[in-house]
Amino acid sequence: MVLAIGAHPDDVEFGCGGTLAKWSADGAVVHHLVCTDGSKGTWNPDADIAALIASRQVEQRNAATALGATGTVSFLGYIDGELEHSKEAIDRIALAIRTIKPDVVLSHDPWKRYRLHPDHRNTGLNVCDAIVAARDPHFLKHHMTNHGVVHHRPEALLLWEADEPNHFEDISAFVDAKFNALERHESQFESTMKATDEDGMEVFRQRMRTRMSDLGAPHGVAAAEIFHLMDRL
Repeated sequence: MVLAIGAHPDDVEFGCGGTLAKWSADGAVVHHLVCTDGSKGTWNPDADIAALIASRQVEQRNAATALGATGTVSFLGYIDGELEHSKEAIDRIALAIRTIKPDVVLSHDPWKRYRLHPDHRNTGLNVCDAIVAARDPHFLKHHMTNHGVVHHRPEALLLWEADEPNHFEDISAFVDAKFNALERHESQFESTMKATDEDGMEVFRQRMRTRMSDLGAPHGVAAAEIFHLMDRL
């Protein structure tokens, strides 16, 4: 059982899409949890924000399907750009961990240096703190009272975008699956992927291929995603 937790729709696909496609193909049940509504994901000042939020949820579900994920896709609904490192967010993420009971959790590395986006930092911090809360029977006892779930300790936490990676996943056979999932996020072609036509999309793909190849080269594989692995949780 796997739970991938991203700040925005598309963050999971960027951070670990190839890994999730690989694990899904091996039979793992992969769940997605998205912390914010993605409402800032456009350069258009006149955008219909309600429509954008709805579109991004559809896109995220489609991306999960493209990866072969068969688990739930859930949204906490915090306003994009305003996610805080908070007790409430920790509580809600811990509840998801106790409910889903993942063996592995994946999320943003909150200790990445010079990170600009606060949602990425705070998602990582909330996830790390939620794992501590979820594993201990004396934390958040109302989860048992209100939801009938008990404490759960994942076996491992994988943090993407890590400055100090100590684990890689060979995704050589799943690069296309990662692209297929990323391209379900159609609202992000212009803003995140900087691709407004097929030529621009091919530039984006090539940039990503180069990145994955560079990450794989030290490990002797054609393409990789890298993480900081924590397995004493």
